[in-house]
Amino acid sequence: MEALKQVYERISFLRDNGIKMKDIAARTGFSPSVLSALYSTVIPEYEKNLQQGENQEETLDHALILVNNVSRKKLMASLPSLLSTLAAMDVPALPHKGYFGNPFLSAIGQGMAAAVKGIEPFCGTYLSYSISSNGKKLKIEPYLLAMADNGLYAEAFHNNAYGAQHQGAVLMNGASHIYICFNEFQDPQLSLFYICLKIPMYDRPPFLRGLYLCLDYNHNPIARRILFVRQSSSTDRESFRKMQGFMKEFDQLDEDERKIYDYTCTEADSIRLCNIPSPQMDYGDLQQEKAILRENPK
Repeated sequence: MEALKQVYERISFLRDNGIKMKDIAARTGFSPSVLSALYSTVIPEYEKNLQQGENQEETLDHALILVNNVSRKKLMASLPSLLSTLAAMDVPALPHKGYFGNPFLSAIGQGMAAAVKGIEPFCGTYLSYSISSNGKKLKIEPYLLAMADNGLYAEAFHNNAYGAQHQGAVLMNGASHIYICFNEFQDPQLSLFYICLKIPMYDRPPFLRGLYLCLDYNHNPIARRILFVRQSSSTDRESFRKMQGFMKEFDQLDEDERKIYDYTCTEADSIRLCNIPSPQMDYGDLQQEKAILRENPK
């Protein structure tokens, strides 16, 4: 019963973020004594006995014997709604011991909780359009936004134009922005690929506009405009994995794609950096860098 483990982990997360058990219980509809017994006794005992080789049914019965205020029938009937309610609870954007007093990490946790509640209108399959780093081409790549199978966070999938697939996390900032974060390369290398999409005042919008930040072939950071065009509301992972990203030459674009190209791929929509090998490291290097980038805008 994976749901029991998820309940325990979510309650631990909320408590580490400064939310009291009585407040958690008030949101879930459980009495504080019942939720405390479930968290402190039933689930730990269940996990311990399960690791010792007992089957799931016997393990749960043995764990429930230790308390007198949790019935098996009510527990099993309430698990889906309990897990859903816990997943939707906000955490305070304040420093706390679980994040070593770091308010930024608290805000990340809050953004992930907000995505659980707000991502539903934007779930589905998209095609993204952006400039290619390889000449005058439109880069077209599929993305999938969906709730994770365990219901505790929202996730994103990306199939790039070179055959690689990425899985990342989604955060939200109220009704303003959707943030999508990936690690572009395999662990242990950390190379963040980050997208910020502006949420329009439109119910289930047909497209989303934004900016993305990643590294070019020389591992220099670049920021560019990106457009997400909704293809369907489907969040089927297996079907999505069969979709492929690709490049399209400028002279092959149809009328709508040329409008997208004009929006995403003009020189003014590319912000780039490069390193200048200079022993002086003075302000003249800045002018040289801009001159190099003007000569090689893409």
